[in-house]
Amino acid sequence: MPRALSSTPPAVDHLHAASADGRVRLYCGDVLEVLGLLPDGSFDMVFADPPYFLSNGGTTCKAGRRAKVDKGAWDVSAGVEHDHDFHRKWLGECRRLLRKDGTIWVSGTHHVIYSVGYAMQCLGFRILNDVVWEKPNPPPNLSCRYFTHSTEILLWAARDRSSKHYFDYAAMRAENGGKQMKTVWRMPAPGKSEKRHGKHPTQKPLRLLERILKAACPEGGDVLDPFNGSGTTDVAALRAGARYVGVDLDPAFLDLTVARLEDEDADLFTPRKGRRKRHLGVAAAGR
Repeated sequence: MPRALSSTPPAVDHLHAASADGRVRLYCGDVLEVLGLLPDGSFDMVFADPPYFLSNGGTTCKAGRRAKVDKGAWDVSAGVEHDHDFHRKWLGECRRLLRKDGTIWVSGTHHVIYSVGYAMQCLGFRILNDVVWEKPNPPPNLSCRYFTHSTEILLWAARDRSSKHYFDYAAMRAENGGKQMKTVWRMPAPGKSEKRHGKHPTQKPLRLLERILKAACPEGGDVLDPFNGSGTTDVAALRAGARYVGVDLDPAFLDLTVARLEDEDADLFTPRKGRRKRHLGVAAAGR
């Protein structure tokens, strides 16, 4: 059985839920504040899906119709310089929290990923790959003035140039039919089965996170997701036998994470009165 995380949880005032065996901790609060309370060198791998800062009056396509992009106040841009400063700050905290041979994955569209990549280089990360996640059935472009957006970019980086990063080359080759896996991954967005407890507006497919953890997280490793969302990274970590820390500003999404994890292991969490009722009443409608 994987060992538990440190027996003295940091950021205890922000602790939202913890598994009975100590393998999972979920913290609620501002990401910079919570990360600042965690000890140096705690994690082997970070996966981050930060805000794309798109909720500024734009539109998208939902069910074939034009709809406003309004994911929440957390996704509102305060301007390019402010947004970049935010990325540099949380990335700096993640670098401090990584072990010397640790790696980080960051997901984003063109709206954010170039700022993230530049911040990574300034902070001393070593970018290993840029992986393109291709969606086979993306929403159509209603304006007909651009190519249809059908990809997201994942930057994979080592903590620094001296890091001896972990990569399960054999597993990735086996998964790709005995050939070297390339940096374009085609897989669908999350289906209904991954959203039966509720959904997050930027939810990633479980298959994507399972591949990332298989490729880059050593057996029994420690994983951090500073933008926990619906807990997809958490579910993948649990299946991989890794330990996990997730941070999110919204308690409803942390409750959604707990519900998803309880589907994986009904005895994972010590029962807390009212949690499931609160989850179904708040998170099921999404945000």
